[in-house]
Amino acid sequence: MNVRILRLCGLFGMLTPVVGFTMVFLAISQAPWFSWTMNALSDLGVEGFESVLFNAGLAITGAVMMMFSAGLFELTKGSKVGQAGSAVHLASSVLIILIGVINETITPWHFVVSVAFFASLGVMLVINGIYLWGTGMRRYSALAWAAVTVGIFIWALNRQGVAIPEAVSALSAGVWQVGLGYWMYTLKEEKEGL
Repeated sequence: MNVRILRLCGLFGMLTPVVGFTMVFLAISQAPWFSWTMNALSDLGVEGFESVLFNAGLAITGAVMMMFSAGLFELTKGSKVGQAGSAVHLASSVLIILIGVINETITPWHFVVSVAFFASLGVMLVINGIYLWGTGMRRYSALAWAAVTVGIFIWALNRQGVAIPEAVSALSAGVWQVGLGYWMYTLKEEKEGL
Protein backbone atom coordinates (compact mmCIF):
# COMPACT_ATOMS: atom_id res chain seq x y z
CA MET A 1 0.00 0.00 0.00
CA ASN A 2 1.43 3.35 -1.08
CA VAL A 3 1.02 5.74 1.85
CA ARG A 4 1.79 8.83 -0.28
CA ILE A 5 -1.10 8.01 -2.59
CA LEU A 6 -3.42 7.36 0.34
CA ARG A 7 -2.49 10.63 2.03
CA LEU A 8 -3.05 12.67 -1.13
CA CYS A 9 -6.32 10.94 -1.95
CA GLY A 10 -7.44 11.26 1.66
CA LEU A 11 -7.15 15.02 1.30
CA PHE A 12 -9.43 14.87 -1.73
CA GLY A 13 -11.83 12.73 0.28
CA MET A 14 -12.09 15.43 2.94
CA LEU A 15 -12.51 18.16 0.31
CA THR A 16 -15.30 16.49 -1.69
CA PRO A 17 -18.29 17.36 0.52
CA VAL A 18 -16.88 20.80 1.26
CA VAL A 19 -16.62 21.61 -2.45
CA GLY A 20 -19.99 20.05 -3.24
CA PHE A 21 -22.00 21.77 -0.55
CA THR A 22 -20.25 25.10 -1.06
CA MET A 23 -21.28 25.09 -4.73
CA VAL A 24 -24.85 24.01 -3.90
CA PHE A 25 -25.23 26.80 -1.35
CA LEU A 26 -23.75 29.33 -3.77
CA ALA A 27 -26.33 28.22 -6.35
CA ILE A 28 -29.12 28.51 -3.77
CA SER A 29 -27.94 32.04 -2.92
CA GLN A 30 -28.65 33.00 -6.55
CA ALA A 31 -32.09 31.35 -6.60
CA PRO A 32 -34.59 33.20 -4.37
CA TRP A 33 -37.32 30.91 -5.72
CA PHE A 34 -35.70 27.77 -4.31
CA SER A 35 -37.55 25.94 -1.51
CA TRP A 36 -35.99 23.12 0.51
CA THR A 37 -39.40 21.54 1.01
CA MET A 38 -40.84 21.95 -2.51
CA ASN A 39 -37.87 21.57 -4.87
CA ALA A 40 -35.21 19.08 -5.86
CA LEU A 41 -31.61 20.25 -5.78
CA SER A 42 -31.49 19.54 -9.51
CA ASP A 43 -34.04 22.33 -10.06
CA LEU A 44 -31.05 24.63 -9.54
CA GLY A 45 -29.40 23.25 -12.68
CA VAL A 46 -31.98 24.28 -15.27
CA GLU A 47 -31.46 27.96 -16.04
CA GLY A 48 -29.88 31.21 -14.86
CA PHE A 49 -26.55 31.79 -13.16
CA GLU A 50 -27.51 29.34 -10.43
CA SER A 51 -27.46 26.59 -13.05
CA VAL A 52 -23.86 27.46 -13.95
CA LEU A 53 -22.85 27.27 -10.28
CA PHE A 54 -24.80 24.09 -9.65
CA ASN A 55 -23.79 22.12 -12.74
CA ALA A 56 -20.15 23.22 -12.61
CA GLY A 57 -20.17 22.42 -8.90
CA LEU A 58 -21.33 18.87 -9.59
CA ALA A 59 -18.60 18.42 -12.20
CA ILE A 60 -15.91 19.70 -9.83
CA THR A 61 -17.29 17.60 -6.97
CA GLY A 62 -17.28 14.48 -9.14
CA ALA A 63 -13.69 15.09 -10.21
CA VAL A 64 -12.52 15.57 -6.62
CA MET A 65 -14.51 12.50 -5.59
CA MET A 66 -12.73 10.47 -8.29
CA MET A 67 -9.42 11.28 -6.66
CA PHE A 68 -10.70 9.76 -3.43
CA SER A 69 -11.79 6.72 -5.45
CA ALA A 70 -8.17 6.29 -6.52
CA GLY A 71 -7.22 6.18 -2.84
CA LEU A 72 -9.90 3.59 -2.15
CA PHE A 73 -8.52 1.42 -4.94
CA GLU A 74 -5.05 1.71 -3.39
CA LEU A 75 -6.36 1.00 0.12
CA THR A 76 -8.33 -2.07 -0.95
CA LYS A 77 -5.69 -3.76 -3.12
CA GLY A 78 -5.95 -7.53 -2.86
CA SER A 79 -9.58 -7.54 -1.69
CA LYS A 80 -12.39 -8.30 -4.14
CA VAL A 81 -14.94 -6.79 -1.78
CA GLY A 82 -12.86 -3.64 -1.28
CA GLN A 83 -12.18 -3.26 -4.99
CA ALA A 84 -15.91 -3.64 -5.68
CA GLY A 85 -16.66 -0.89 -3.15
CA SER A 86 -14.02 1.31 -4.77
CA ALA A 87 -15.54 0.68 -8.22
CA VAL A 88 -19.01 1.66 -6.99
CA HIS A 89 -17.50 4.81 -5.44
CA LEU A 90 -15.95 5.66 -8.81
CA ALA A 91 -19.31 5.04 -10.51
CA SER A 92 -20.94 7.44 -8.01
CA SER A 93 -18.33 10.04 -8.97
CA VAL A 94 -19.23 9.70 -12.65
CA LEU A 95 -22.96 9.78 -11.89
CA ILE A 96 -22.75 13.05 -9.94
CA ILE A 97 -21.06 14.64 -12.95
CA LEU A 98 -23.79 13.26 -15.21
CA ILE A 99 -26.51 14.81 -13.02
CA GLY A 100 -25.12 18.21 -13.99
CA VAL A 101 -24.48 17.36 -17.64
CA ILE A 102 -27.88 15.72 -18.15
CA ASN A 103 -30.00 18.36 -16.42
CA GLU A 104 -33.72 18.15 -15.69
CA THR A 105 -34.67 19.27 -19.19
CA ILE A 106 -33.31 15.97 -20.56
CA THR A 107 -36.02 13.50 -19.63
CA PRO A 108 -36.12 10.73 -18.57
CA TRP A 109 -32.33 10.46 -18.40
CA HIS A 110 -31.85 13.04 -15.67
CA PHE A 111 -34.18 11.07 -13.39
CA VAL A 112 -32.34 7.84 -14.23
CA VAL A 113 -28.87 9.21 -13.40
CA SER A 114 -30.14 10.94 -10.25
CA VAL A 115 -31.74 7.77 -8.89
CA ALA A 116 -28.65 5.78 -9.90
CA PHE A 117 -26.40 8.24 -8.04
CA PHE A 118 -28.28 8.07 -4.75
CA ALA A 119 -28.70 4.29 -5.00
CA SER A 120 -24.99 3.90 -5.76
CA LEU A 121 -24.10 5.90 -2.64
CA GLY A 122 -25.99 3.40 -0.50
CA VAL A 123 -24.50 0.38 -2.25
CA MET A 124 -21.01 1.87 -2.03
CA LEU A 125 -21.36 2.49 1.71
CA VAL A 126 -22.63 -1.03 2.39
CA ILE A 127 -19.81 -2.70 0.41
CA ASN A 128 -17.11 -0.48 1.87
CA GLY A 129 -18.58 -1.06 5.32
CA ILE A 130 -18.20 -4.80 4.81
CA TYR A 131 -14.61 -4.36 3.63
CA LEU A 132 -13.68 -2.08 6.52
CA TRP A 133 -15.27 -4.41 9.08
CA GLY A 134 -13.20 -7.27 7.73
CA THR A 135 -9.97 -5.29 8.08
CA GLY A 136 -10.69 -4.32 11.68
CA MET A 137 -11.54 -0.69 10.84
CA ARG A 138 -14.84 -1.06 12.62
CA ARG A 139 -15.31 2.61 13.45
CA TYR A 140 -15.34 3.51 9.74
CA SER A 141 -17.46 0.47 8.95
CA ALA A 142 -20.06 1.55 11.52
CA LEU A 143 -19.93 5.10 10.14
CA ALA A 144 -20.63 3.77 6.63
CA TRP A 145 -23.60 1.74 7.81
CA ALA A 146 -24.90 4.65 9.88
CA ALA A 147 -24.76 6.82 6.75
CA VAL A 148 -26.81 4.24 4.83
CA THR A 149 -29.35 4.07 7.65
CA VAL A 150 -29.71 7.86 7.75
CA GLY A 151 -30.14 7.94 3.97
CA ILE A 152 -32.85 5.26 3.95
CA PHE A 153 -34.63 6.89 6.89
CA ILE A 154 -34.70 10.39 5.37
CA TRP A 155 -35.93 9.10 1.99
CA ALA A 156 -38.67 7.07 3.73
CA LEU A 157 -39.90 10.21 5.54
CA ASN A 158 -39.96 12.33 2.36
CA ARG A 159 -43.40 13.61 1.35
CA GLN A 160 -42.86 16.56 -1.02
CA GLY A 161 -39.74 18.05 -2.61
CA VAL A 162 -36.63 15.91 -2.53
CA ALA A 163 -34.01 18.57 -1.76
CA ILE A 164 -33.82 17.68 1.93
CA PRO A 165 -33.39 13.90 1.48
CA GLU A 166 -30.91 14.53 -1.35
CA ALA A 167 -28.84 16.84 0.84
CA VAL A 168 -29.04 14.68 3.98
CA SER A 169 -28.13 11.43 2.21
CA ALA A 170 -25.23 13.13 0.38
CA LEU A 171 -24.09 14.74 3.64
CA SER A 172 -24.18 11.45 5.55
CA ALA A 173 -22.08 9.77 2.84
CA GLY A 174 -19.81 12.83 2.93
CA VAL A 175 -19.28 12.48 6.68
CA TRP A 176 -18.10 8.90 6.13
CA GLN A 177 -15.80 10.03 3.34
CA VAL A 178 -14.34 12.83 5.46
CA GLY A 179 -13.73 10.39 8.31
CA LEU A 180 -11.98 7.79 6.18
CA GLY A 181 -10.23 10.53 4.20
CA TYR A 182 -8.83 11.96 7.42
CA TRP A 183 -7.57 8.53 8.45
CA MET A 184 -5.87 8.15 5.07
CA TYR A 185 -4.44 11.67 5.20
CA THR A 186 -2.89 11.15 8.63
CA LEU A 187 -1.30 7.78 7.82
CA LYS A 188 2.34 7.38 8.74
CA GLU A 189 4.78 5.00 7.09
CA GLU A 190 4.68 2.61 10.07
CA LYS A 191 0.88 2.29 9.66
CA GLU A 192 1.22 0.86 6.16
CA GLY A 193 -0.13 -2.57 7.10
CA LEU A 194 -3.79 -2.95 8.00
